[in-house]
Amino acid sequence: MCMQEHKTCPRCSRLFECKLGSITECQCYKIQLSIEERAFIEDMYDECLCKNCLQELKNRYIMFKEKFLLK
Repeated sequence: MCMQEHKTCPRCSRLFECKLGSITECQCYKIQLSIEERAFIEDMYDECLCKNCLQELKNRYIMFKEKFLLK
């Protein structure tokens, strides 16, 4: 049984569907995060985010890393 829950993204306040019981069908599944990207996001949020916010935060981390960490 696929458990699903309607959630509000804590970052942008959009409603989205979280499929906790079937992660491969969840909206966030296609956003691949490295360990560092995941830690960056988890430092700011402790709840599920919508896929758009996950992608934006992933991109923000990549830009931060390129600008400050790879000099």
